[in-house]
Amino acid sequence: MDGQKRHSITIGSHVEVVEKQNQRSGELTEGFVETILTKSKNHPHGIKVRLEDGTVGRVKKILD
Repeated sequence: MDGQKRHSITIGSHVEVVEKQNQRSGELTEGFVETILTKSKNHPHGIKVRLEDGTVGRVKKILD
């Protein structure tokens, strides 16, 4: 599943995100969602979330 639709992401979801500084390289960070930061239903670059370790990024892949 991709991370462009807000309804497919829940608190505690296991996801891979791309951080702002890694957008060019595409390096992904894995973790669990603590907070969903994007308010809109959809976002073309992925829903922005904060992971449990404090990392903020846009969801590229939902692993659950």
